[in-house]
Amino acid sequence: QLEKQVATLQGELQHVTSCLATEKENSSATVQGLQSQLSEKESSVQALQQRLGDEQFLLLQCTVQEAEHILQDSLNRLEDPGHISCTSSADYLLSRTQEASDATDRLQEACRKFQLDRSDIGELLCAIILFAHLLGDTVLQGSATSHTAPMESADLLFEICKQCGIEALSCLSFLKTEASLVKLEFAVLRDCLSRIAAIGEQLRPKGLDIRQDELGELVDKEMAATSAAIETAALRIEEMLSKSRAGDTGVKLEVNERILGSCTSLMQAIQMLVLASKDLQREIVESGRGAASHKEFYAKNSRWTEGLISAAKAVGWGATVMVDAADLVVQGKGKFEELMVCSHEIAASTAQLVAASKVKADKDSANLTKLQQASRTVNQATASVVASTKSGKCQIEEKGKSVRVGKSVTEGTSEAWRLEEETL
Repeated sequence: QLEKQVATLQGELQHVTSCLATEKENSSATVQGLQSQLSEKESSVQALQQRLGDEQFLLLQCTVQEAEHILQDSLNRLEDPGHISCTSSADYLLSRTQEASDATDRLQEACRKFQLDRSDIGELLCAIILFAHLLGDTVLQGSATSHTAPMESADLLFEICKQCGIEALSCLSFLKTEASLVKLEFAVLRDCLSRIAAIGEQLRPKGLDIRQDELGELVDKEMAATSAAIETAALRIEEMLSKSRAGDTGVKLEVNERILGSCTSLMQAIQMLVLASKDLQREIVESGRGAASHKEFYAKNSRWTEGLISAAKAVGWGATVMVDAADLVVQGKGKFEELMVCSHEIAASTAQLVAASKVKADKDSANLTKLQQASRTVNQATASVVASTKSGKCQIEEKGKSVRVGKSVTEGTSEAWRLEEETL
């Protein structure tokens, strides 16, 4: 009996052992299968991560390429003849230079973060585009400011702005490869921005020997004087037009009416721009002064205030000079080219006033929109003055040719009659 039990137990033991061996084999196969799947998944994840990294770096390269186009466009515009008529104020240049410097700091910080964590590239892409936009604008504003600066300062400012644009492009080139990214430095670019700011400070309006608490009153006086100068200029144009209608006829009257009519439209457009500028300045003061008085606000923001004063003076002076040039042209004593230059100069002066006015404005301000629309109207009116002046010049020259040809024909006919009489 005992032997049977032993045999039975041995049989069960063999069966259990066999089952365990089978289970072990199955488990081993399962583990191997799972390990194989895990390896495949890890390889797949690594491949996806590599692909993501490659696509992110490709996106970085595309963004850098677009940023280079923005900066290169600004550098190309420096050589554009049409850019010569563009002007800006030293105060606006200083504000843009500061923003460009801040954008440079932001790009440097974004590069540092990207080198530590390559998984998030969004901040770097945004920093690159902002950097290109503000550096490009600083280059253009610096060049535009140089157009109204003394020759020595103008040449130096132009060259530094050009160098600044080139250095900005150089900085972007370091973002194109992972190897060069770690070598990116901004020291030379920051030096260019500092030099631009230094020249901008030198070009800021000087000679305002008044106390800061009087700046507010001076702004009001200069804006009133500008409005008076424009009104006087408009009246003078009306007087010239009346005088021309009384004493001139034919082509001369037609030319004078067209030129003086366009000058009148320009003066009206400038009047609207000055009014819009006053409204925007009033809004800026009211929104920014808090519990302070108007005088305290102007004193606290003396740089902005002095920029307004300088711009207002330039507009009033430009109106007077343009009317003087128009008067000489109508009398036949002046050059058409001088009138065209004067119209461009007064348009540049109004652009300076717009730039100075909107430095502290809210970008969503209705008064700012109104001022920008008035500025576009001034530009259109300026173009009309130039067009009518060119047309008038051509008409006068054609008339002169006709008179000379007619005179030559008459003289030739008289000479022929005289010779015929002598022959007879």
